[in-house]
Amino acid sequence: MDDKHTKGEMHGCIVCGSLYQLYVVSDAQGKFIDCKVMTAGGRRVRNPHRPLVACEKHSAEEVEAAVIRAYGPQDDDD
Repeated sequence: MDDKHTKGEMHGCIVCGSLYQLYVVSDAQGKFIDCKVMTAGGRRVRNPHRPLVACEKHSAEEVEAAVIRAYGPQDDDD
């Protein structure tokens, strides 16, 4: 069965903590599938395991450093 659930969630920028509204899609067991940033000025940070967001003003290097600081080095394998 391909049962997906979508809900709105507030998430803070991984670098500075500014809040953004996200629509988060998960499967029937609650496993993260995808997300979309709905608030202007935010962008999705690609991560296969959790919904992450960052301000558009932050560089890719700042975002990568913040993700490593918060979650450790990321393995892209799913």
